Amino acid sequence: MPKQTVLKGLAKCKHPNSRKTQALARQIKKISNREKKKLGHAAKANILGMKLAWFAEKVEGRDRPITPSEYEQLIDLYLQRFDEELEQIKIVQSIGKHRINQHASRESVIRTTIDTEKQHFAGGGIELPDLCNAEHFKLFQEWNGDAASVQHLALEFVSRKLLQSKAVNNESTNSDQQMAES
Repeated sequence: MPKQTVLKGLAKCKHPNSRKTQALARQIKKISNREKKKLGHAAKANILGMKLAWFAEKVEGRDRPITPSEYEQLIDLYLQRFDEELEQIKIVQSIGKHRINQHASRESVIRTTIDTEKQHFAGGGIELPDLCNAEHFKLFQEWNGDAASVQHLALEFVSRKLLQSKAVNNESTNSDQQMAES
């Protein structure tokens, strides 16, 4: 039942404590909770879409997958994306004594975000596509940047330890291939 018809039915009710009024109030609450949940999922998809768009911009124009060491450098660059904004906030705060708390909330949000992402990258990993894999890289290149189509990308948790172990494995396989060719 759409929300408008429920509201019309609620307007027709005579007594605020009647069973019909209470049932319609429950329906309205259920509909609004459902809409809030949809908005929450959309916000999460938007945040992930913005993160992936940043990576897509950085790897645009490449025809081969990224090496693990390049991917690690790219993620480190991603973790430093707010450095300029933090410097601007420090400059504004250092100008006068009345501006010390100016932009404090934005600064705390940025610092919290960066700290959380650094901990994730050092620990369990950040959810990103595996750009070292040729298939995943090709799918990521074909991605149109839409937050709704993020679900079609194969995402995995990428950590510093994982990338370093992949780099060591790639170096050992490359040296084995060079020895076999010699």
